[in-house]
Amino acid sequence: MVRQSGGKESDVMRAIEISEPGGPEVLKMTTRTKPAPGETELLVKLAAAGVNRPDCLQRQGAYPPPPGATDIPGLEIAGEVVATGGKATRFKPGDRVCALVPGGGYAEFCAVDETNALPAPNGLTLSEAAAIPETFFTVWHNVFQRGGLKAGERFLVHGGSSGIGTTAIQLAKAFGAEVFATAGSEAKCEAMRELGADLAINYRETDFVEAVKTATGGTGVDLILDMVGGDYINRNYQAAAVEGRIVQIAFLNGRKAEADFSLLMMKRLTHTGSTLRARDIGFKAVITDELRQHVWPLLSERKVLPVMDSIFPLEQASAAHQRMEDGEHIGKIVLDIG
Repeated sequence: MVRQSGGKESDVMRAIEISEPGGPEVLKMTTRTKPAPGETELLVKLAAAGVNRPDCLQRQGAYPPPPGATDIPGLEIAGEVVATGGKATRFKPGDRVCALVPGGGYAEFCAVDETNALPAPNGLTLSEAAAIPETFFTVWHNVFQRGGLKAGERFLVHGGSSGIGTTAIQLAKAFGAEVFATAGSEAKCEAMRELGADLAINYRETDFVEAVKTATGGTGVDLILDMVGGDYINRNYQAAAVEGRIVQIAFLNGRKAEADFSLLMMKRLTHTGSTLRARDIGFKAVITDELRQHVWPLLSERKVLPVMDSIFPLEQASAAHQRMEDGEHIGKIVLDIG
């Protein structure tokens, strides 16, 4: 049984598809059959969807959706519940929600398991709510669950002006860490300082290893969140403190590198990594519950907020991807679905 709001609606919807692997121009508007919610799912009429680096990789043919997921890109959504599956009990039609999805965000409707959805935070627009799930889920898992960041520790995030970076700075600071961050311009460094970074490092002008060592009296940082890879891997080992942890979430500068692994041994480092999209619903449900308990109050009190770079209409998804790939954005890029 499906519970839904009143009114007759079309069974088709607008969506963005990837016509072939390639640049932003291969994103094309199309129509698809509107999904129906499964037993434990919500059908959400979308107001907005976040744009993320994995969307660009999928468009290029380098990051296929997991088995069973739609080929429509988009990993985070916000909107209004219009129908629920027979065993879905957490939300009802009319509720405003945001959610992490394995795909399907670039469309007018999307189905999501109720355990991977959260109420849209009080006081935030649905465009802002759509900018939350992918980055907050990623940061919570990799910085706090996997990385084990604790109050009083020193934390370094690379790409600090990205959606992930701006989220990581705010959450790490909110939970009592000393925060260092890297970015490629003074404007981005200033934005990171405004978000709470204790040290903002312009990597085009300063060696982040030397900056970290100077700021910590040679001790180094306890945790590094890295989405750069390449030669940063070896440099992270140099910047890390004894018993330090490095969490890898992407490889923008390449997935292969030479590293001095003696530092791994002598400093007793832990170098780990993860991907989120392919993890099962139950795994993501644990993150959902922890975010609702520990982070949602901060959002509702506006102590932590998504940093909004730009909003594009759905039909301009290609321009949104171009904005991301140009690398000048600070914070989140969002599609307005209306």
